[in-house]
Amino acid sequence: MAQTPDNENKRVRWTDEMLDKLASDVSELKETVSELKEGVSELKDSVDGVRITAQALLQLAAQQQQENEARKAELAAWKQENDRRFNELEEWKRESDRRFYTLLDEVRYLNRRGDRNNGESQQ
Repeated sequence: MAQTPDNENKRVRWTDEMLDKLASDVSELKETVSELKEGVSELKDSVDGVRITAQALLQLAAQQQQENEARKAELAAWKQENDRRFNELEEWKRESDRRFYTLLDEVRYLNRRGDRNNGESQQ
């Protein structure tokens, strides 16, 4: 089939329109890619920020854990010392009570003896 000049012009015009549309689409695609790159870059920055924050929080948590362990050990030593002192105090109290009752028994004995001696001397 032979092409007529009208068919040829339509074809060229159609191709020019198509190329213009294609150029426009490519331009839009470039803009979209650029926006996506920007978004990815922002997301990467956000992820880096979150990672840095998470590392800082983990470091703080580890430090807090160490401080808590040190306090726990300190409290355990303090409790042990208080238990030791309490036991010493209890022992001292038992010994004091024993001495008190021994002295009380001696005073009662001396009082009875004194009462007997007074009774014998009055007779």
